[in-house]
Amino acid sequence: MKQTQFDGARTHIHLERKCGYYELYIKRLMDIVCSVAAIVVFSWLYIIVAVLVRVKLGSPVLFKQPRPGKIDPRIGQEKIFYMYKFRSMSDERDENGNLLSDEIRLGKFGKALRATSLDELPEVFNILRGEMTLVGPRPQLVRDMVFMTDEQRMRHTAKPGLSGLAQVNGRNDITWEEKLNLDLKYIKKVSFLGDVKIIFQTVMKAFVKQEGITDGDMATAYDYGDWLLKKGKVTKEEYEKKQEEAKSLLKM
Repeated sequence: MKQTQFDGARTHIHLERKCGYYELYIKRLMDIVCSVAAIVVFSWLYIIVAVLVRVKLGSPVLFKQPRPGKIDPRIGQEKIFYMYKFRSMSDERDENGNLLSDEIRLGKFGKALRATSLDELPEVFNILRGEMTLVGPRPQLVRDMVFMTDEQRMRHTAKPGLSGLAQVNGRNDITWEEKLNLDLKYIKKVSFLGDVKIIFQTVMKAFVKQEGITDGDMATAYDYGDWLLKKGKVTKEEYEKKQEEAKSLLKM
């Protein structure tokens, strides 16, 4: 059952999904054990990457950004949290003080961080805090969320993940619709064996194949709203209205 109510800029969503025993009880325990183990075992790697980021890009070393998490049934809305990553872009600006393009600011070092997913390491602390999980739909931007249909926002009935089904089946080489459909496919059958398979595929793709994050000739992928506008699936007026809605949500 699902229903959407609009109250100014707030979008209230009532979505229900039946969760199995593994998702309700075992998955969180696995998240805690694995995140603690990762922090302890790879503490040396965190230090090395942090030092490299500081030397190559300066401070701050960490990049934080608000992302929509799991829907809180008490407020009928996704709970916004700060997701942490190692910084991968410089803050280079032109003579007018405007940030340069993503391609220029990303650079070789940033591309290497993203290709190996080392920039994602701090998200383990989001997992330990219960805001994320090891495997689940990737947390998108708030300005992506507002363009999603009620069906697509069903992905938010599960915690966002460090990796997910979409990330091991094309990542940014597939369309937004394909990504969201894979997220919906994942939440229909959340299982231990399924999660283990995705974790294994993630390690293979990130560290063995070193698949990049580029989307065609772009340094980073299109936002969902930009993609919909480019494809003519939303009007300019609808696009601007949704962007304002996203800004209003971030102010709350």
